[in-house]
Amino acid sequence: MEKSVKMTLIIAIAIIIVVGIFSFGINNLVNANSNTVQAQGYSTIKVNPDLVTVYFNIETNGTSASEAKNANSLIVDKLVGEMLKLGFSREDVQTQSLNIYEDQRWENERMKSYGFKASHQIKLELDTSSTSLISDVIDAGVDSGAMLGWINFELSTKKQNEYKAQALKEAGQDAKTKAEAIAEGLGERVGSLVSVSTSDFNYSPWNIYSAKEGGMVADATEAKLAVTNIQPGTQEVSAQITAVYKLR
Repeated sequence: MEKSVKMTLIIAIAIIIVVGIFSFGINNLVNANSNTVQAQGYSTIKVNPDLVTVYFNIETNGTSASEAKNANSLIVDKLVGEMLKLGFSREDVQTQSLNIYEDQRWENERMKSYGFKASHQIKLELDTSSTSLISDVIDAGVDSGAMLGWINFELSTKKQNEYKAQALKEAGQDAKTKAEAIAEGLGERVGSLVSVSTSDFNYSPWNIYSAKEGGMVADATEAKLAVTNIQPGTQEVSAQITAVYKLR
């Protein structure tokens, strides 16, 4: 009987100790969290695109992978030659993707082969000061046998990095200003930075023209008209961060 009572007392004491430790940990966590302030910072800045990019798609067929690839290479070589005549360098004609695959389709409950396809996507960059060349670029590409894909206003890597630094810096300043205002309203002051997370720099190219289903000539005509009527303008890029500060 005494052993049973002792055992019960030991278990009860152990439970009290565990609960006490758990409560102490929870209270410390609450106190730690209640001694901080979190704020989100936003920034939107106006930018001017410095590039116009023209994308071409070259698709060829063949009874074998090598036949489809060779037919594709002939068009690419012709396109490069035409661009060289316009004053571009070989490096200006950039390959974005190259895929060679068997053209298979499901028909009459079985897979049927229609030979092979080669698909090559090419990108050509122009400075926004050279938009007068775009019509010639479009004609040269289409005359070479390529299909016009789309045309964008874009930021060069240098400009992206420049604007990214500026937008994130302004978002950080915005977060700190908000945290200081919240702290002041609570009768506190902002202390050191505890943590920061960012959604980074939000940027995507601004599309001027995207090809539709139809003939290459019609696409080229519509694209040249779109480029003529749309000039580079001010666009917006943004950044967002979340910052946590100690209160003191």
